[in-house]
Amino acid sequence: MPFGIALLVLLLVLLFSALRVLNEYERGVMFTLGRFSGIKGPGVVFVFPVVQQMRKVDLRVIVLNVPKQDVITRDNVSVKVNAVVYFRIIDAGKSIIQVANAFEATSQVAQTTLRSVVGQHEMDDLLAQRDKLNADLQRILDQSTEAWGIKVSTVEIKDVDLDESMIRAMAKQAEAERTRRAKIIHAEGEQQAALNLVQAAETLARSPSALQLRYLQTLADISHERTQIIVFPLPIDLLKPLLGPRGD
Repeated sequence: MPFGIALLVLLLVLLFSALRVLNEYERGVMFTLGRFSGIKGPGVVFVFPVVQQMRKVDLRVIVLNVPKQDVITRDNVSVKVNAVVYFRIIDAGKSIIQVANAFEATSQVAQTTLRSVVGQHEMDDLLAQRDKLNADLQRILDQSTEAWGIKVSTVEIKDVDLDESMIRAMAKQAEAERTRRAKIIHAEGEQQAALNLVQAAETLARSPSALQLRYLQTLADISHERTQIIVFPLPIDLLKPLLGPRGD
């Protein structure tokens, strides 16, 4: 009787040790006598002791921070760039069989890809066309990790650090660009003013009465000045109506 109880207890211990519970976001990669025998889960999974082994795989989205990389852009600017990668495992079997450590492998590929892609672009592209660079990084990483059962959904470049000398050079460039634009706007204003003056002169030349009215308006404007004496040239054409007709 004690032997039977001990055997029963041993069987119960083996039974409970053979049971595995997998969450909804987990899958179990099964190996029977060392050979891949399928993927189980979620829920309760029975694993035969000694004969079978199971490796758990998390299918949730994983956030991978790519450390800062020293990169030289195509226009020979030295920068430090880091990024963040969002990926998840879509094939649990490949992520275990095809690669020893899927996370470490993805991290290493992300670092080399970041240096390669950034090095093919100029500094202005890195600052102004970051969305394009992110798309290129995502596409290349997704192709590289596809054989491991990994899907890279998003890659975002986070920070771009420049040398102090490069920051000063870019500030001088931006100041020079603002000065250039200000001069262009000023020149365009002068050109428009000159054109308006030419048009006004042509209009006054075609209408003598308008010229006379302009003189009178000018006299009215300067009459408000506090000076005691005002010298203003008076065109003779203004006096002709007052002089009347003259005989020969």
